[in-house]
This record gives sequence, structure tokens and C-alpha cells, in this order.
Amino acid sequence: MKRILLTLMVIVAAVVQSYAIFDKYTINRENLPQEAREMLDEYFPKAKVGMIKVDKHLLKKTDYDVRLVNGTTIEFSNKGKWTSVDCKSRTVPDGLVPRPIRKYVSKNFSGLKIVSIRKKTAGYEIGLSDGVVLKFNLLGSYTGVVEIEEE
Repeated sequence: MKRILLTLMVIVAAVVQSYAIFDKYTINRENLPQEAREMLDEYFPKAKVGMIKVDKHLLKKTDYDVRLVNGTTIEFSNKGKWTSVDCKSRTVPDGLVPRPIRKYVSKNFSGLKIVSIRKKTAGYEIGLSDGVVLKFNLLGSYTGVVEIEEE
């Protein structure tokens, strides 16, 4: 029984590893879905693409990780909808942050910038320039602090 279980584990590991060769790296925006290209053109019109990783998963659909030359990283779903934007020390474009969230941050955290945003099924996680990560529901109402990142 142990031998069969060990054999199955080795086979599963080999299959998972073999899917890593299907990941593709490129700088060609044409490899992105149309919606992702439009988002990049609208919110990062002058930014040059440093790398696009077309990430094919074994049991999930393909997703896309884009790294711009200025250090910004953007993750897209298989349909081209952004799921995460991390601008490092730069401000996330206002159009990507829902208005209630922008208002809450400017009122309660004046002087800080929104440097990252992540869409979750239950809402948004907003990273501030001081390392604090705030959590908001889908309507943009504040629900708490996720964590404090240490530098």
C-alpha cells in the first residue's frame, strides 16, 4: 500500500512539474486578452512592458502576470480583468480604486498614498504607502486592517 501511494505521489508531482513548461514569458502585449490590453492603455499609457508571464495552471484557467519597466506588477484573470495592481511606491491610478475607498483613505489616512489594490471575492485589499493593508467590502465600506507589513 505504501509503495502504491508513493508511486501515485511521484506521478502527481511529475505531472505538476511538467505543466511548468507550459508557462510562457514574453513582452508582446498581443498575448494578453483584449480587456487587459485596454486597461494597460488606459491607466498605464506610457509604461513599457518588462515581462508578461502567461501562467497556465493544471486545473485552473490561464492567468497573466505583467511587470512594467517601472516596477509595477499587474495580475489579470483569464478573461483579462485585473485582479491585483502593485505600484510599489507609486500611487495606483484613481480610476482603479472605487470612489468610496478613495474618499475613506483621503479622509482617514491623509498624507498616505494607495500603492496597491487587490480584488477579492468579498471586496478589496488596499495597500498604503506606510505598509498598512486595509480591507473593504464590495461596496467600498471599510471592514478592517488586514496586516501591517514590515519593511
